[in-house]
Amino acid sequence: MVLSGVVSGYFFDMSFLKITVMPLTFLMVYPMMINLQIEKVITLKGMKCQIAAQIINFGVIPFIAFGLGNYFFPKSPMIVLGLLFASLLPTSGMTISWTGFAKGNMNAAIKMTVIGLIIGSIATPLYAKLLMGEVIDMPMKKIFMSIIIVVFLPMIFGYLTKILIIKYFGKDQYQNNIKQKFPMLSTLGVLGIVYVAMCLKARCITANPTILIDYLIPLALLYLINFVISTIVAKLFFNRGDGIALVYGTVMRNLSIALAIAMTAFSERGSEIAIIIAMAYIIQVQSAAWYVKFTEKIFGESKNQILNYDMNRAIV
Repeated sequence: MVLSGVVSGYFFDMSFLKITVMPLTFLMVYPMMINLQIEKVITLKGMKCQIAAQIINFGVIPFIAFGLGNYFFPKSPMIVLGLLFASLLPTSGMTISWTGFAKGNMNAAIKMTVIGLIIGSIATPLYAKLLMGEVIDMPMKKIFMSIIIVVFLPMIFGYLTKILIIKYFGKDQYQNNIKQKFPMLSTLGVLGIVYVAMCLKARCITANPTILIDYLIPLALLYLINFVISTIVAKLFFNRGDGIALVYGTVMRNLSIALAIAMTAFSERGSEIAIIIAMAYIIQVQSAAWYVKFTEKIFGESKNQILNYDMNRAIV
């Protein structure tokens, strides 16, 4: 979608696609909110892990992203803001999925996803104003309105939708057949937004194609530093399950919502911010997949794996 957007925007005037930003944003965010388990936040169990995750998410990573952005792009404040947006919205469905793949604590991951999304939505405009307010005229009202439209309204509608689905189709039908379809719809929205962003900035990218590589370097560094910090904290202070949840709850970013806010709050300049956020998808997915491969070496085998191994030995 990145490549096709650049090609389309280079050869044709694709400015008419601006009107698709809001519908695509809704398609991107609303389906993921249907599966959001808000009720998991009510329990106080595992709060030590949750507090540690949010300290990393909001006390450490945004400032590292801000520092990297200013070092690599001192004359491009909108790109710095894009990097900051990507760092300020932690956790997504990816947090839960990758925690499951690595056999971590799923309940802790679900709670981190909800808490991180709510805190990130409130904190993003405040951090943006504090760190970037001197170099960019922040449309604070538009940012807050965008967050209400792309986060809280879909969250409310998503929760009500899930209640209605369970009421009419039953919980088993929702869990086994319906629930799995929503992430695919969100993915379509993400791909659409990436395509639109690339179409709108195609001429700038083709005039300087190495810019995409320039974006990947600080992004790769940000994710590497994030993985290292989170892994050290997880190893030192938490058991295997909670440690894995902590890593994925602090490294995975909600890039979909970061994209949505950028494209809706900043209008014309939103596509400039969106490019670096779109490039972050490449680093995020690949790094998460590789980390799963090394999970056993870092945290050891899970209890189920050890139990299966002992049972196999006993049978032999």
